[in-house]
Amino acid sequence: MSKEILIVDDNSDIRNILNDLIIDAGYKTRIAANYNQALKEIDKKMPDVAILDVKLDKGDNDGIQLLSHIKSKDNNVPVIMISGHANIEMAINSLKHGAFEFVEKPFDRTRLLNFINRAVENLNLKNQNKDYENKLFSSFELIGESKNISNIRDQIEKISLTESRIFINGPSGSGKELIARKIHKKSKRKNNPFVIINGALLDKDKYELELFGEEKNDGSISYGALEKANKGTLLVDQVTEVPLDIQSKILRVLTDQKFKRVNGNNDINVDVRIICSSSKDLKNEIQLGNFREDLFHRLNVFEINIDPLSKRISDIPLLIKYFTKKISENYNIKTFEIDLNNSYILNHEWHGNVRELRNLIERIAILQPNTQDKISNIIKESLKSVINNNKLNENDLSVPLKEAREKFEKEYLTIQLKKFNGNISKTASFVGMERSALHRKLKGLGIKEFN
Repeated sequence: MSKEILIVDDNSDIRNILNDLIIDAGYKTRIAANYNQALKEIDKKMPDVAILDVKLDKGDNDGIQLLSHIKSKDNNVPVIMISGHANIEMAINSLKHGAFEFVEKPFDRTRLLNFINRAVENLNLKNQNKDYENKLFSSFELIGESKNISNIRDQIEKISLTESRIFINGPSGSGKELIARKIHKKSKRKNNPFVIINGALLDKDKYELELFGEEKNDGSISYGALEKANKGTLLVDQVTEVPLDIQSKILRVLTDQKFKRVNGNNDINVDVRIICSSSKDLKNEIQLGNFREDLFHRLNVFEINIDPLSKRISDIPLLIKYFTKKISENYNIKTFEIDLNNSYILNHEWHGNVRELRNLIERIAILQPNTQDKISNIIKESLKSVINNNKLNENDLSVPLKEAREKFEKEYLTIQLKKFNGNISKTASFVGMERSALHRKLKGLGIKEFN
């Protein structure tokens, strides 16, 4: 589909020259002769590329205001600024506000067309990356047969149909963002923005700007996450890292359904579904004085808790199969197999959870080992800093054989039970015992059975 270029200039001759040049190059055009027309065109439908005159009918920098408006709505849209009154300060100001290029009048047509072609190429590349990211998250599923994952899948189906605020709690790398995206994709807001703001990554002085936006002295507006997510979903990741003074302002937004931009005087009304997530114990953060209890109750209408991977050992074989297939497809390489009973994998603590497991499988895919021994060596080398179960230590040698055997049996059977999600029949079949004998063994070793 041919890209659409918006031309904004108060000089009719310039508009006609640009229009003919761009149409001859195979693109579609839309035209605006002043600030208000341009604003109307932008708000009606975002162009693929915009060409803006710096000075229109509203003042010396109204083109810059339009630039800021476009960037606040979609930062990926390339904007080429043009001016017949160009100076270095104006060029720097344009680039500072996100312009793709700055061109002086009278302009060389070939040079300007090259800029337009480059802008379209840049847009295509960004769209490809965006599509890849969306496919990545839309294709990745919540893989597992553990009770925890099964419950979460059921919860997603139910709460996606509501407008309830949600709090997702789980360790780093466990899949909190994936859960939030799944909720958004199944909700009535699925065709509207999904915006993420990470409380742990922001400069403490910029939280307010990032959330609420800013009205600048030159009249331009920088839109915050709340406005960008209007009609859609806002995920506040690591919400426990948001400063207390900003927490109080978020509480006010949830109460009043409106806010003011930084340096602004007018109330801004937004319709946003807020999902929050954290890898910290929020109740503990409240006791420590790091998080407002009243905000917690506002945000925690519905809570989803995802267990660490070390407590979902039964999910690991399924995840390995899933990621080996997906990663092989992404790298366009032959599908490889990993021993699902590898002791290093099953005994690993997985502090990085599913993300750490996926990274391990991706590392294997990149190295492309051609034997199971080589795959096993990569796993061993990758995880050896944590796993040391194959080596006897001094404590193991200082106890009687009976006690050492009981210790091994207890650890071994506990791992097998977790691997089969507490299913006694499957565990008994795998370890080579009768079901009734396994029951007696578990009871004798003091291992609690679970469902």
